[in-house]
Order: sequence, then C-alpha cells, then structure tokens
Amino acid sequence: MEENLYDIEIHKSEGKYHGKLFSDSDGIKEFKNERLDKLLRDISIDMQLALEEYNSRLNEFTESRVE
Repeated sequence: MEENLYDIEIHKSEGKYHGKLFSDSDGIKEFKNERLDKLLRDISIDMQLALEEYNSRLNEFTESRVE
C-alpha cells in the first residue's frame, strides 16, 4: 500500500523560488529562496527533521507499551 507523506509545489516568481510543503501531520510550510538548490535543501532538511521526530515519538510509544 502506498501513502503520500508529502506533496510539494515549487513556483518561480520575480526571480525567486517559492516552495510549499504539504503534509497531514505538519500542515503547510512555505519556503523561499533565490536559488533552487538551496530551496530544495531547505525542504529536504525540514522533511528529514520531521521524519526523525516522528520515528522518535514512535519509538517512545513502542517502548512504553512494552514495559
């Protein structure tokens, strides 16, 4: 079964890139940068941090249920 964790939109306007990151857990986050590679880096880092936080909470929940 496949599940989308994120939807991403990227637009260019007036020489700047605007990105929107959509997720069920975090809602909508917006990013702006003049360089596309840096915008993608910011979006990737945000997704990585959110997934690490989710995994941490899941591990805490699992450990508390075992005890």
